[in-house]
Amino acid sequence: MESVWMNAQKVPTFEPLKSSIKTDVLIIGGGICGLLCAHMLRQAGVDCVVAEADRICGGITKNTTAKITAQHGAIYGKMIHRFGEERTRMYYESQQKAVEQYHRMCMMIDCDFDEKDSYVYSLHNRRKMEKEADALHRIGCNAEFVEHVTLPFSVAGAVRMAGQAQFHPLRFLCAIAEHLPIYENTRVLEIVPDGAVTACGKIKAEHIIVATHFPFINKHGFYFIKMYQDRSYVIGVQNGADVGGMYVDEAAKGMSFRNYKDFLLIGGGGHRTGKKGGNWAELFAFARKYYPHSEPIYRWATQDCMTLDDIPYIGQYSQRTQNLYVATGFNKWGMSSAMTAAMLLRDLVMGRKNPYAEVYSPSRSILRPQLAANVWESFIGILTPTAPRCPHLGCALKYNKQEHSWDCSCHGSRFTEEGKLIDNPATGDKKL
Repeated sequence: MESVWMNAQKVPTFEPLKSSIKTDVLIIGGGICGLLCAHMLRQAGVDCVVAEADRICGGITKNTTAKITAQHGAIYGKMIHRFGEERTRMYYESQQKAVEQYHRMCMMIDCDFDEKDSYVYSLHNRRKMEKEADALHRIGCNAEFVEHVTLPFSVAGAVRMAGQAQFHPLRFLCAIAEHLPIYENTRVLEIVPDGAVTACGKIKAEHIIVATHFPFINKHGFYFIKMYQDRSYVIGVQNGADVGGMYVDEAAKGMSFRNYKDFLLIGGGGHRTGKKGGNWAELFAFARKYYPHSEPIYRWATQDCMTLDDIPYIGQYSQRTQNLYVATGFNKWGMSSAMTAAMLLRDLVMGRKNPYAEVYSPSRSILRPQLAANVWESFIGILTPTAPRCPHLGCALKYNKQEHSWDCSCHGSRFTEEGKLIDNPATGDKKL
């Protein structure tokens, strides 16, 4: 079940830490966010190292659909209602700057970078798409409402955002990783006042960035109630169609589309981790109906951290943790948000003022409707009298028949049938 990006792509290897070291900035996590943070800091002349518990790009990063866009579903109308036009404009500007940064970097990297228009569509709600286009116009984005799209079904309406892009994420990251100081198979066991402790030695650092997808430090920040995780599924089919852009349904249970070379990538079937959903069966059924001559070649799944208000948490880990930073909760849009995080955290580490810091502050209000749902799910998970249990915070694990894994619906940790850790926030294996 490897993604199309893993096909014939050699990811460079790095030695584990062998003795204690000292650096200015320690970055924990070797996915796209951690590597971009290291790249940005090194470009600015800051000494840093990356500590990865396993292999770089070995987690969620390799399972993305790799759409580089500031169009994150039909979110801008909701954001204006929640936060007002100015903060919504700031969010859009920061994400669009991330898209532009990819444009500049990919000019020098062979990574199948391809400029594409991005579309969010609705199957039934034309008015919602018209309002979304109007919201984007109000914050300075030249988006366009359209009635017709290059998909095999009719839509009520869509919003087109020009000048976005797609690429091969592992080719891009492998190119920048070659020049970075990385330690693989180096799991951070504990954060201490002057750095971090690993099984291989201590890393002394003035600043620490936690880029581990879901933050693993529970005593600060309350991320275990500020986020939940969502699984979604992708298939890559031959003999599909060229859809001419990147598409996502505005509905939470909708589908997404993009092309890569001879493949049409179809995403969907999503559900909260530990719950039931459409999985790959939904995608295979769709392909059979609309592309009867297509042949599924690839299938994979991914997992996303979802925040309370659709905005990532990027900045100081908590109000009480000086020089400890975090980047998480990318809400299924990890490409642009990882770049946004890298640029923002570079500035914070260097003591620069960043105009977008307040928008992404992890210490912003948590009084959102999703908070009650997260707390309730944790409450039920802890009280459910079944075994096995998640070593993270003790919730009951549920067996995932489609992926043959044990999953936690409270916070999204996942384990193999033998108990080996697959996805955090748990930090170790579970004895089953």
